[in-house]
Amino acid sequence: MTFPTYFEAFDAKAMLANYPLDLIGAYGAMSRDELRAIQEARFATLMARGWQIPFYRRLWGAKGIEPGDIRGLDDIVKLPVYDKSDLMASVNDHPPYGDFDGRGDTPVVFHTTSGTTGRPQPLMFGPKGRELANLLVGRMYRWMGLRPDDVVQSVYGHGMINGGHYIREAVTHFTNSLFLSAGTGIETRSLNQVNLLADFGVSVMVGFVDYIRKLAEVAEAEGLFDRIALRMIIGHLGTEDRASTEAAWHGARAFDWYGVGDTGSIAGEGPERDGLYVWEDAQYLELLDVDTATPVGAGETGDMVVTCLFKDDIAPCIRFNTHDITHELSGRGQIAFKRITGFKGRSDNMVKLRGINVFPHAIGAIIENRRDLTGEYVCRLTRNAATQRDDMLVILESRGGTDLAQLAGLLRQGLGVEVAIELVAPAGTAALTQIDSRQKPIRLIDERGV
Repeated sequence: MTFPTYFEAFDAKAMLANYPLDLIGAYGAMSRDELRAIQEARFATLMARGWQIPFYRRLWGAKGIEPGDIRGLDDIVKLPVYDKSDLMASVNDHPPYGDFDGRGDTPVVFHTTSGTTGRPQPLMFGPKGRELANLLVGRMYRWMGLRPDDVVQSVYGHGMINGGHYIREAVTHFTNSLFLSAGTGIETRSLNQVNLLADFGVSVMVGFVDYIRKLAEVAEAEGLFDRIALRMIIGHLGTEDRASTEAAWHGARAFDWYGVGDTGSIAGEGPERDGLYVWEDAQYLELLDVDTATPVGAGETGDMVVTCLFKDDIAPCIRFNTHDITHELSGRGQIAFKRITGFKGRSDNMVKLRGINVFPHAIGAIIENRRDLTGEYVCRLTRNAATQRDDMLVILESRGGTDLAQLAGLLRQGLGVEVAIELVAPAGTAALTQIDSRQKPIRLIDERGV
């Protein structure tokens, strides 16, 4: 029996030619019309593959869509969006993998989502799609300033989830930096993490900033900063001010980027750190109104809906609603790609309190520069059975000396609505947020029973 090996299943040289690592050289002088032509050609190939996948044939056929109806990107709005719930319905109807991949005899990289809210979602990657996802991260890191002589420590999780594995591949395949796969706090204890930083001369740390900030406190408590020479942090800042993270790590420069497991990296900062560039040669990003799923106007906030122009092998991704919200920035940056503000919250975690839309992630930006608070928090959402009124309790870690009334006023001003507050000691939210074991700590616990 003959079958292709991983490295025979795609053309690596063609990949590097079609998706250049030098972003300035390739896209610095490119016009939007030239970029659109690249997108159109890749979209046509992607759609041809999409029609071969049972999931899309069902999804599109249910709307009466036929192949000739989609002639280019201008017609993409005719296609229905889908989200994780549709993928999980596919898994339930076609266990255990669903019907949204077209494996054949092509090698497969298989992972799952974390499954913390239910059954894990399968994630499959063909060699071409996988290496391009790696390349998007690798070239982003290089543009941010990652060097071959850097030592990179990753606090992304491993196991069945995708995060840590594909970041390791991105760094080792496309940057030549030395990579330490430390993982989460449950994989390598926080005390051991900070000693790795000191012992191996780590210069760059990558991961989710919630845990990275916690490690700064551990390093400070252990008196290790005279041996730590961290110069860069590449994470996911979202709504939070990078200044506090940089101060905690004694001046290391922090960079923001955004992506999800299904799509890989969607956008990231350049060296000027003025908005996140959408990797438009590989990702077609739409911003749609949360309620109507119609395109939002310039500068307006909307759900990020992503079409991966490069994933035309095993598992195409065409109009996937991430339910993460952002807005586009005006003006042109260093390259032809458009820019967004980055992650501002999740539309499916949005809480409506007394007519006001509240995003729990916004709390981090409100409290992070207070010396009396650690920056850790979690929200409990409850419903009064008699009145059907929803209320939110925000649990915050205090080092002592917090003026509760003043803090309540600060949150009321920042969120636009009054919430209840409970103060706990440092590390008092860890069991609820699971910050030591999860890549993304839990920030909202919905106890409404709906």
